[in-house]
Amino acid sequence: MNLNIQIFGTPKCQETNKALRFFKERGIKVHSVDLREKPLAKGELDNISRSVPIEKLIDRESKEYDRLGLEHMIYDTFEKLLEYPLLIKTPIVRNGKISTSGYCPEIWKEWINSAKAK
Repeated sequence: MNLNIQIFGTPKCQETNKALRFFKERGIKVHSVDLREKPLAKGELDNISRSVPIEKLIDRESKEYDRLGLEHMIYDTFEKLLEYPLLIKTPIVRNGKISTSGYCPEIWKEWINSAKAK
């Protein structure tokens, strides 16, 4: 099976841990990236935003969003996500050039089934 899975998140994020478990239970190796230690590079965020609209990548329910007081501010979402990686809705799961944000097992199952069919 030819899957190249990267999971971006934080160890305390329950959804990220569920994503890691999803792939582990299916015997699929993943490369896990802790966004606190290694934030997304501009090119990575650009690639991810081709699959997931940039506005859907920001977690408006996060403590970071509240802490920064973004609810009543005008800002460039792309730049804020680069500057404050804890604003990103995790997990971001990337399979080559395609990505998801949040827990999306149905999409991941499609990826697995496609890889098996090849």
